[in-house]
Amino acid sequence: MKSGFVSIIGRPNTGKSTLLNSIVNAKLAITSNVAGTTRNTIEGIYNEPETQIIFIDTPGIHKPKNKLGKILNKETYTAIKDIDVILFLIDASEKMGRGDEFILKTLKSTDVPVVLVINKIDKISPEELVKVIDEYKDVYTFSDIVPISALKDDNIEELLKVVKSYLKDNIRYYNSDQVTNLNPKFMISELVREKVLRLTTEEVPHSVTCVTTHYEVKKDIVEVYVDIIVDRDSLKKIIIGKGGAMLKEIGSQARVDIESMFDKKVYLELYCKTVPKWRDREMLLRDLGFSQDE
Repeated sequence: MKSGFVSIIGRPNTGKSTLLNSIVNAKLAITSNVAGTTRNTIEGIYNEPETQIIFIDTPGIHKPKNKLGKILNKETYTAIKDIDVILFLIDASEKMGRGDEFILKTLKSTDVPVVLVINKIDKISPEELVKVIDEYKDVYTFSDIVPISALKDDNIEELLKVVKSYLKDNIRYYNSDQVTNLNPKFMISELVREKVLRLTTEEVPHSVTCVTTHYEVKKDIVEVYVDIIVDRDSLKKIIIGKGGAMLKEIGSQARVDIESMFDKKVYLELYCKTVPKWRDREMLLRDLGFSQDE
């Protein structure tokens, strides 16, 4: 039996959540083409008869603009402590930036093995891949380098093989049929937020959060109420849409995923609320589930 903990880190929008979902073959972390989609530390559990790997998907490391941003960065730094291996995920189609250099500088203070995972290799040629590898090898000594495409499930098995070589524990931390530590209320909230991110304009995502205020599993149906919270009335109008059309579409798409999650019919009610400056209000952030603990 081999087991251990693996942290997935990187700049926003490098494909960390897509990778996690691909590894565990389940939709745990929401995805969109918007940077900074992940807002919480999410554990995905990979199980085999003689292996259990707990993958920790983290918010992307970035320069914080408000109290929420500081909390997200802090969650990421916490997630690289007391683990067996770090997967530093980069986007093969993007040049190395100051954000990548900042993360690598931070990683130099850790003695945890760091694997460079080059994602989105389907977007570049083999010659370009060699250049990416050479560029990163010059600035950091990685324990391993693995090119992948998380979206296309390309080379994921090789990545798992590399990860297994660093595992040190020999106990099963979770039941073998468990794929995440997330509670249903959080997962429902995230599924709704994903639809908001995908269906609305670019100005909305960083100003929205979702909170499941009620869910009840009944015999034939699951009853769910979710608040969509924004910080400006103008964004509320966008999310509701003309005649409520956008809110209806968000609910329709979210309901499909929630029904898949519970394997039952779902009655879903969405409410959009304006809460000015919610991202800078400490007490409200606590209420919304973002940790403030030092």
